[in-house]
Amino acid sequence: MVAHRFVESMLSVSHPDVRITMIGDESRLPYDRVGLTGYFSGATPTELTLDEGALDDERVTVITGDRVVRIDREARTVTSRSRRVFRYDGLVLATGSYAARVAVDGADLPGCFVYRTLDDVQGLRRFVENRSADLGRPLRGAVIGGGLLGLEAAGALQSLDVDCTVVQSSDRLMSAQLDAAGGGMLRRLIEDRGIAVRTESRTTRLDPDASGSVAALEFQDGSIHRADVVVFTVGVRPRDELARASQLAVDPRGGVVIDERCRTSDPAILAIGEVASFAGRSVGLVAPGYAMAEVAAARLGGGDATFGGYDESAKLKLSGVDVASFGDAFARTPGALDVVYADPVAGVYKKLVLSDDAQTLLGGILVGDASAYGALRPLVGARLGSDPAAYLLPAGGVEAPGGDLPDEAVVCSCSNVTAGRIRQAVHDEGCADAGAVKACTRAGATCGSCVLMVKKVVGKELASLGRTVSNALCEHFDMTRRQLFDAVRVSELGTFSAIIERFGRGRGCDVCKPALASILSVLVGAHVLDGENATLQDTNDHVMANLQKDGTYSVVPRMPGGEVTPGGLMVIGQVAEDFGLYTKLTGGQRIDMFGARLEQLPLIWQRLVDAGFESGHAYGKSLRTVKSCVGSTWCRFGVLDSVGMAVRLELRYRGLRAPHKLKIGVSGCARECAEARSKDVGVIATETGWNMYVGGNGGFAPRHAELLASGLSDDELISAIDRFFMYYIRTADRLQRTAPWCEDLEGGLEGLRAVIFDDSLGICDDLDAAMNRHVDDYEDEWAATLRDPDKLARFHSFINAADTPDPSLSYVATRGQVRPATAEDRQDGSVLIAGTTLAVLR
Repeated sequence: MVAHRFVESMLSVSHPDVRITMIGDESRLPYDRVGLTGYFSGATPTELTLDEGALDDERVTVITGDRVVRIDREARTVTSRSRRVFRYDGLVLATGSYAARVAVDGADLPGCFVYRTLDDVQGLRRFVENRSADLGRPLRGAVIGGGLLGLEAAGALQSLDVDCTVVQSSDRLMSAQLDAAGGGMLRRLIEDRGIAVRTESRTTRLDPDASGSVAALEFQDGSIHRADVVVFTVGVRPRDELARASQLAVDPRGGVVIDERCRTSDPAILAIGEVASFAGRSVGLVAPGYAMAEVAAARLGGGDATFGGYDESAKLKLSGVDVASFGDAFARTPGALDVVYADPVAGVYKKLVLSDDAQTLLGGILVGDASAYGALRPLVGARLGSDPAAYLLPAGGVEAPGGDLPDEAVVCSCSNVTAGRIRQAVHDEGCADAGAVKACTRAGATCGSCVLMVKKVVGKELASLGRTVSNALCEHFDMTRRQLFDAVRVSELGTFSAIIERFGRGRGCDVCKPALASILSVLVGAHVLDGENATLQDTNDHVMANLQKDGTYSVVPRMPGGEVTPGGLMVIGQVAEDFGLYTKLTGGQRIDMFGARLEQLPLIWQRLVDAGFESGHAYGKSLRTVKSCVGSTWCRFGVLDSVGMAVRLELRYRGLRAPHKLKIGVSGCARECAEARSKDVGVIATETGWNMYVGGNGGFAPRHAELLASGLSDDELISAIDRFFMYYIRTADRLQRTAPWCEDLEGGLEGLRAVIFDDSLGICDDLDAAMNRHVDDYEDEWAATLRDPDKLARFHSFINAADTPDPSLSYVATRGQVRPATAEDRQDGSVLIAGTTLAVLR
């Protein structure tokens, strides 16, 4: 990748008579190593190949599958393995690095891999497929090394149906980027994905089975971990053997020593990328390699550029796990201050490192919600200009001023593209969207973490020119979510493949797939696990239950309005007791049962369905709960029957999927015991009827709902909520809650009233009909799954042992119930093993 960048840069700064020969020992053209994990989600080697435009230039000769074995510095020639000799005026070493393995017995056994090249990942996939077929079961895997690459490799193994464990020698994951608190939060997120984590574990040997393939890992503490496939991600080592043989200066820790001009100890030879050692360090990141490539090209072209040092900002590329680290993340600057926000329940940890006056941003760590990474990283070294804590809030807090970044702020660290360069591309080079800017400046072309910030800067500049700004859903669809909703509705297409073939391109991503799943749920109404659309769902929707930290699931049956019969309570209690589940009352007037294994879910559902319960949809972007007080039925202050209305609303909107989760509260009087004004729709009883409030939400940025209408009858209230929800579902952006959606509406609350009550857009009949279709077509997802053998086949912990519990599950007794065991619990021995009947081990 760095050599490719050098060629691109050299062509742009050099004389037309320059001639460049690129020699590489891989048989492929340069490809995207940063995006290598994309191979496991369908990307082909051709799609991973970098832009061939520069390599097709007549001034460039590319030789693949041939390695340079000798440099003659006096004659200024290099000799390749095929005995070809090439002259040079300037020589650039971009030989990169190789993936290291743990230096223990068995590290080269069949089934042991590194994660560095396309050949590595292709070999890994072939082995897993063949070995799984030979053994007749899914494989058990281990990734040795819990850094960025190790977690990506674990995600790749999981995508191949390998039960994976990450083994880390230090006390936390991503220890080079995260502090102890951030590492702990990341561990929870990784384990929530079903990937096990083992820290402070040093591998001492790998053992084979009778066939000679790897079968187990032995650790320093004497314990053993079974593994059929092992991936080493313990770092890289500079490929500096050619430099050593040529007697160039090499750092004792590896890497060709360079100065700020990227020159080696021989002025005619430069080194760039991971093979280069600058200020005593070699860094395995692409961004500094690209910066070196541009410096080297400028120097050979007669310029005076210099390399300023390493930007080690990093962002984890693992679907569903947001992690980023940038700048002085460990607060090593003298006098540095930390501003920390943590929410263990939501799995979020954020830290900003500030100067001693709390004004200048020095760095940060984002775990669980890294949406601000693209906005904050360019601000390193700049004054924040407002309360620093506000930048740690999620949607609804202070937004980093993307369009107002100073020209010198680096937006894309991979390609060292500043905000000023992006503005120049818009104003002087005619770039009309982020894609054009990407092609022109390379901003966002590598890891993609800065794409949102690029869009903000481009959008601000286009708006200043009076030009239209693109709000495309993602790179696969040029439409907004609202436009895509209308397109699917009009075309009546019912599958993702048909929709992307007609309206989009590529294979889709984790942005557009869940968005289409939500749209199709409303328009088509099929079961979430029907056909190809099952692959579009988020993790929890796949199993219609919420995944917990130990890999088990929680079950939340619906209780409309919080109302439940004594008989229903007894059934829930009996189910929880029979399956050893931890039970808790939720804030939404439900009973949540934790600790159900995957294969137990249908058994639990069957018991609950037989007793008249159904799915509470606690796992979906859909209606969650309708909370109520007891209202006029029991309360001496109650004005109207809030429980009856809550039941009616919940039964009407159950299973309604939306851009984000929906909550309703119904209070029987102005005392507001149901906290209705913190909900997406709040209903409060008055002497003259129901008052309807909209756009409230709790969470990170609590907002009170605002009054939309007052004195409504029962039917008027339901009609208004029908239209509000359906209008929101059709027009909101992806993952936009009702609170910011209401704020973004043209005309604000008055405009919304005009749509719902005055039919200003002429769509009320359509909105009414759509909601009626949802009500008429509703089917409980649990009951439907229980009737379908194909769907039930998904619910097995092990394919060849459907009823066998996962032996890694362990619990601790607490306050008369059980909770997942921690490492400390396991050390003292007071642990319960998994099973239908739990036994205490001491």
